Amino acid sequence: MTIQFFKGEPSSYVFQFRNGRIVRQGLGIQFWYLPMMTSVSSVPVTTQVAPFIFRESTENFQEISIQGTVSYRITEPAEIVRRLDFEIELPRKNYRSDEPEKLVQRIVNAVQANTRNHVSALTLEAAIQKVQTISDDVLASVARDPDLVEMGIVLEGLHFSSVQPSPEMKKALEAEYRERLQQDADQAIYARRAAAVEEERKIRAREMETEVELENRKKELVDTQARNQLALAESDAKAEEMRLNPYGDMPPQALIGLALKEWAAGSGTIGNLSVTPDLLGQIVGWMSSKEKA
Repeated sequence: MTIQFFKGEPSSYVFQFRNGRIVRQGLGIQFWYLPMMTSVSSVPVTTQVAPFIFRESTENFQEISIQGTVSYRITEPAEIVRRLDFEIELPRKNYRSDEPEKLVQRIVNAVQANTRNHVSALTLEAAIQKVQTISDDVLASVARDPDLVEMGIVLEGLHFSSVQPSPEMKKALEAEYRERLQQDADQAIYARRAAAVEEERKIRAREMETEVELENRKKELVDTQARNQLALAESDAKAEEMRLNPYGDMPPQALIGLALKEWAAGSGTIGNLSVTPDLLGQIVGWMSSKEKA
């Protein structure tokens, strides 16, 4: 019987069994052993990452494909060894059973079950849009799973790298999204045109306001000039009236005399003189009245 040497990995918690009883355990331990009398179980205690991909249906019966990874860590290796077979083949260190893989599948199944609960309550659009929220909620739910808690399984992270609808639905959504983008672009064009028309209207309104203001100022100027001219004419008329008032009470003879006096003070010459019968009659009558007096 040959004695052999075992060297554990720093990332694994090792249990040495002899005749079904644990005789040595520890993180990355090393020891000599007799192959016919010894069995070894190795439990990884560093963070493990398990990929997954599965399909679920949304509230409106649309199928989506969910792909991602879940990271976990075993904190109670003794409990895991008690529940599952983590024995390795010596000296190759391969697991003798598929139970370590079943543990990974159990974690993935818990993720899928909780994801189904959340996705089935959402529409397709909401499920695609709320990927991060769903991931956080599923992580919190799986972390409270009683079986995983009892085995000392601690979930450290959950990441959905892809949430995709079926190819047909994806094309339909892409077409709808492109149409919505086109509508948004058209609305932007209409908005720009409307803004340009509004600005043009404002410019025209300002021009009209300017023209109206100019016309009002012209009207005020014309009114002022008219009032000034009227006031000047009234002033001239009043001055002329005041100048002629003294002559209104004088007899015609006196007026004629004043006219002759002004004529004599002037050039003293008459080019043409027209004496009407009425004027001649008035003069003769005036002369006769003077003689009788």
